[in-house]
Amino acid sequence: MKILITGINGFIGSHLAESVLEKTDWDIVGFDLCSDNIETLLKKKHPGKGGFEFKRGDIFNEAAWLEEQTRQCDAVLPLAGIAKPSYYIKKPIWTFELDFEQNLKIVRMCAEHNTRLVFPSTSETYGLSTDEELKEDESPLIAGPIWKMRWIYSCSKQMMDRMIFAYGQERGLDFTIFRPFNWIGPRLDSFGDAKNHSARLITQMIYDVLYRGEVTIMDGGVSRRSFTWIGDAIEGLMAIIADEGNKTRGEILNIGSPTNNCSVKEFALMLLEEMKKFPVFKEKAEKAVIADVPAEHYYGKSYEDMKNRVPSIEKIERLLGWRPRTDIRGAIGQTLEWYAERENGTN
Repeated sequence: MKILITGINGFIGSHLAESVLEKTDWDIVGFDLCSDNIETLLKKKHPGKGGFEFKRGDIFNEAAWLEEQTRQCDAVLPLAGIAKPSYYIKKPIWTFELDFEQNLKIVRMCAEHNTRLVFPSTSETYGLSTDEELKEDESPLIAGPIWKMRWIYSCSKQMMDRMIFAYGQERGLDFTIFRPFNWIGPRLDSFGDAKNHSARLITQMIYDVLYRGEVTIMDGGVSRRSFTWIGDAIEGLMAIIADEGNKTRGEILNIGSPTNNCSVKEFALMLLEEMKKFPVFKEKAEKAVIADVPAEHYYGKSYEDMKNRVPSIEKIERLLGWRPRTDIRGAIGQTLEWYAERENGTN
């Protein structure tokens, strides 16, 4: 199998590439603006038999190359996109242009060349849904007011999901859509992002403990999330790509850990406890405090948050036998282990 991965240098893309090259004989063609997260993959030989090619480029300017690769590959994963609240609040037009317009052209290429599409949606498409368990084919998708720019990402992804289904219905597009639920692990964001208050939760909190002496939570930290270890999530994603028996064609699948549901404040307290177990973090974790600020002071008035996200994983378990194996403390601990190695200079 040969797969094209755009946004391969990102969090999901880099972990997926590692796992594919280690465990399969699939060939990868990677595409992204930069390659810092995949440099080691580009330089070393891989246990599997698959090859790895990489092209540095901008998705806005490489339509001809992307179409040629789409024609040659068996499957395409368009992972290039904006997924950070701070970005899509401050740059909503760019968010829509990349997450919807640029990825729609990839969808059209897949339909034109009969290439399978494995598309990353998001748990945020469910928005303000009040369902206790979010089901792919039943839960309503509820966005907030137009002036709350926080929802442009959610709406861009939702429209992509709808267009993909439309192409499946009218043009016979072969697709599977997956919805990640708060995947966490190494490389989620950089400390450079965190320095500017633009990283996602765990990276931002680790940075803040180490360099600001506090962990910031918003509006009491009562919003709840279901955190998923990246290693478990990638196993689910690879099962979707392999799709033995064509069981996931034309389906939307949640990939998340419903038992790892906790509030942001609870997550912060667990993170501090786990950081104290690492000598390199212990002193700063013991001194760190939790700072509670209004969300509008942190992100601005156009931010709005969903109260809870608990995925139903009945469908992916039934179709592929996948379930997450790592509890929330295990996910936090493994992430911290990666950062500790870098603080100690051992990696």
